[in-house]
Amino acid sequence: MLKTFLKEVVAIVVGKQAEDIIDMLDRDKYINEFLIAKKLGITINQTRNILYKISDHGLISSIRKKDKRKGWYTYFWRIEILKSLEFLANIINKRMEQLKHLVKSRETKEFYVCEQCNIEVNAENALLHEFICNECGKVYTFKDNTKILKELKKEADKLGGKSKLIQEEIDKEQEKLDKQRAKEIKKEAAEKAKKKAAAVAKRRATKKRLEKETKKEIVKKKARVKKKVVKKKLVKKKKPIKKKPGKKHKRKKKPIKKKPGKKKTVKKKKLVKKTKSKKRKK
Repeated sequence: MLKTFLKEVVAIVVGKQAEDIIDMLDRDKYINEFLIAKKLGITINQTRNILYKISDHGLISSIRKKDKRKGWYTYFWRIEILKSLEFLANIINKRMEQLKHLVKSRETKEFYVCEQCNIEVNAENALLHEFICNECGKVYTFKDNTKILKELKKEADKLGGKSKLIQEEIDKEQEKLDKQRAKEIKKEAAEKAKKKAAAVAKRRATKKRLEKETKKEIVKKKARVKKKVVKKKLVKKKKPIKKKPGKKHKRKKKPIKKKPGKKKTVKKKKLVKKTKSKKRKK
């Protein structure tokens, strides 16, 4: 049922001739555009035109990979199932709204028809032209809407049932995507927890290493201090000389070196000076 809905989407967007492309695109993995062209039996440019038209509505996604040998980019495509189903559901809902509007107008208004020209007009237009056809000049006849109303209601019910089936497929696809997303979130959370644990372990290891290094440095410092203390003990200190109280140590005067030839003369002069000073005192 899902494939028929997807084919209908492609038929609405591109045309019925391109709906077979869904057989290649309805996969979990992306498919090479050259492989799609080969399987469809059309040229790569025709394939790309179809893919680009669908892509304009956001119904397919693509990734590109660079060919290492040739150097150009190759595109890989995949259909977006949820978006395609939502696109189809919107179109059907619009049709249902239009049918409801037609049913309401047929139930409330009167219509007239020219049997020869097969032209249908409402009561207002028929009254303006005095119930005479402009084309052939024949009189309009009243049209019974019961048959048209039955057909419109039947089509509306059919579309309503189809809309329910599409909604069921949307719910299934949404549930599938939610599960995938939950797995991805779980995986991401596990990776984050793993990274966090690794970071914590790394911090602890660095902390232990730093603690060991600091301990080694402390031990080395203590060893250095002990060596210094031992060295100080080995060196004998000189005892300070205690000075006796009250006694002042006089500095010894340096002896004056006397010249050898002037000893007698100096003594005479000193004696003369002393005699003179005694006479003055008297």
